[in-house]
Amino acid sequence: MTDSLLYLVHRIPYPPNKGDKIRSYHLLKHLAARYEVHVGAFVDDENDWRYQDDLRSICKSCFLAPMNPGSAKLKSLGGLFKNEALTLPYYRSEKLDEWVKRTIKEKMIDRIVVFSSAMAQYVENADAIRIMDFVDVDSDKWKQYANAKPWPLNWLYRREGRLLLDHERKIAKSFDASFFVSPHEAELFRSLSPEAKNKIHHFSNGVDAEYFSPILSFGNPYSPDEKPLVFTGAMDYWPNVDAVTWFAREIFPEIEKKEPNARFYIVGSNPSKAVLQLAELSGIQVTGRVEDVRPYLAHARLAVAPLRVARGVQNKVLEAMSMAKHVIASPQAMEGIEASAGCHVANDAKEFSEMTLRQMNAEKNPIGRIEILARYDWEKNLSAIDRFLENPFKGEKS
Repeated sequence: MTDSLLYLVHRIPYPPNKGDKIRSYHLLKHLAARYEVHVGAFVDDENDWRYQDDLRSICKSCFLAPMNPGSAKLKSLGGLFKNEALTLPYYRSEKLDEWVKRTIKEKMIDRIVVFSSAMAQYVENADAIRIMDFVDVDSDKWKQYANAKPWPLNWLYRREGRLLLDHERKIAKSFDASFFVSPHEAELFRSLSPEAKNKIHHFSNGVDAEYFSPILSFGNPYSPDEKPLVFTGAMDYWPNVDAVTWFAREIFPEIEKKEPNARFYIVGSNPSKAVLQLAELSGIQVTGRVEDVRPYLAHARLAVAPLRVARGVQNKVLEAMSMAKHVIASPQAMEGIEASAGCHVANDAKEFSEMTLRQMNAEKNPIGRIEILARYDWEKNLSAIDRFLENPFKGEKS
């Protein structure tokens, strides 16, 4: 009989249509090929309820807890009176907690994989092999946010960074192994949590090379006379909002002066008010959610990744390079990516506009695709977790 495994995720790991869900979905597929996986997760987007059956076709069973982001934010404020990170009450559910306890007992769970630090609170005392996928150092992300926000948000975000780091360190010390998305993230956390340094590891993301392939044919979503530049990503995520706002207001006007047919397409779901307002500017197009981002990548002159706040590995960069596109990216967007061919790093607005203009008429980037596929294969990278689930104790405990 196949062994049972509990997999806890902060957001339903299907469909793989945004950064964290891409990683959590591929991790689920990897685990489900080896174990009977029981999934506990939140659903924070009404559109995702229609994917319940797709998720159940992959795992043995699942419990999906509804989450209203507005109500969850109000609930999280309780953390202010308990000296705890607001992230923890945000992801707290009595019903999910009951399901976790019952599932561990009834299914005799002896292996647990947790995706995102907030979900570790459900299995703090579980008697099982426990593996944590932090992905990024979230506490450091909040510190970055604080540096970009005015008071009182900067105070609140610094508080969150400090208390969330306390929580992350507690997890790393008590769990059998903890993973991050890149060597850089893992090394950063080792410096923040030296007491657990021997249990900190990484496995990189991958890219679906057959899905994001330059040989596939797609209809052109652009007008014939346009020279489109594209950014893809969830457009209610603040680092993405900041990135496209900076590009649209500070970089693109210089591009448009020399290339009047240039257009900047912002492709992604749930565009915030700030993003929607960018469509009022010359040459800026905001699509909102699209069924498939690949036509927008396939027919774009370039992909851009002007992120000023970023953690880990940017899937948008991997996907564009897998489709043999040149990418103009900030140093932050390239921090976790070990590839160079066809990816041009711009340090400021002037370099961004100059590099974009220089590369707009470039040929495809097949060497970049080869580099990406050599380093970012999901099954190869995910295999790093297997030995810890089978025998995590030899030389791993600090």
